[in-house]
Amino acid sequence: MASWLLISLLMFATAPVAWADDLSDLEGSDWDIIEAATIQQLMALDGIARLEDNAPLWDYRDARLQGRVERSLRELGLDDEARNGRLSVALIDLSQPGKPRVASVNGDEMMYAASLPKIAILLAAFEKIEQGKMALDEATEFRLDRMIKASSNRYATEMMNQVGKEYIARVLLSPRYRLYDPEHNGGLWVGKDYAKAGLWRRDPLHNLSHGATAMQVARFYYLLATEKLVTPEYSRMMRKILEDSELDHKFVRALHRIDPDAAVSRKSGSWSTYHCDSALVQREGHSYIAVALRQGSNGSQWLGRIITELDRVIVREDSVAGGRSVVGNRQIR
Repeated sequence: MASWLLISLLMFATAPVAWADDLSDLEGSDWDIIEAATIQQLMALDGIARLEDNAPLWDYRDARLQGRVERSLRELGLDDEARNGRLSVALIDLSQPGKPRVASVNGDEMMYAASLPKIAILLAAFEKIEQGKMALDEATEFRLDRMIKASSNRYATEMMNQVGKEYIARVLLSPRYRLYDPEHNGGLWVGKDYAKAGLWRRDPLHNLSHGATAMQVARFYYLLATEKLVTPEYSRMMRKILEDSELDHKFVRALHRIDPDAAVSRKSGSWSTYHCDSALVQREGHSYIAVALRQGSNGSQWLGRIITELDRVIVREDSVAGGRSVVGNRQIR
């Protein structure tokens, strides 16, 4: 509880902050917090016993998978990158979605993530739509589609201002999602327009305008795969938007070289020497989540090599375990 209070002091200065599981309580255009009884009760409850985490990936770390991921990075010559905090990777095997197998390297290391945090705008938009406070009309659908599939900065900025930057932050901080969690060194954050101007707030732990950790991005995809983002219907809609990226590079290019029929729900990002990619992948009976963030030259090419190795790890692991993945009550073939 103390870490949450610390973040509230850093973020909201003089106003007390509450995070609600009922996001309908989180309206407002400024930093005045609505001191509703339900918010206070939820905050008190969360201090006694944390509300259920629907994506407790840290509880499913797998030693064998961890060893294979680390060995793959060594074989790529990325030991120093990982040791110096310039590389962050997470791999989640969804052969048994109720018991995911998790491996990560610097999984809680928060890094600049460029366009990848646009997935946070997507989630917050559907939360607001579910509350009936924003219409899912043709114009909104178009902006969401362009923001993700083409990674449009223009439409991302328009959606941020339509949804509300403070609202997006509160969704990420809410006990329902905890996609930005001080107990895990932060996570997803989007605090600035995707433009030269428009800074709202940098994240309180690392001073990043657009940031992410590999594990929190993996949690987003796990909640998406298990249809726990907003509602099952909206989870499916978000997943559809994340499919068929128009940017043929990094993870997508490498995966389609391996398997042209691979289904990839994906969001990437690049700026200067910062490169990242993330995906929920289904192909030939295999299902997994992969996330990588890297600071360094030729980042896009390296991400293609990384996903190639991570895919090999999953294929080898599934061949040992046998069986197919089931996500969302349907068999993945």
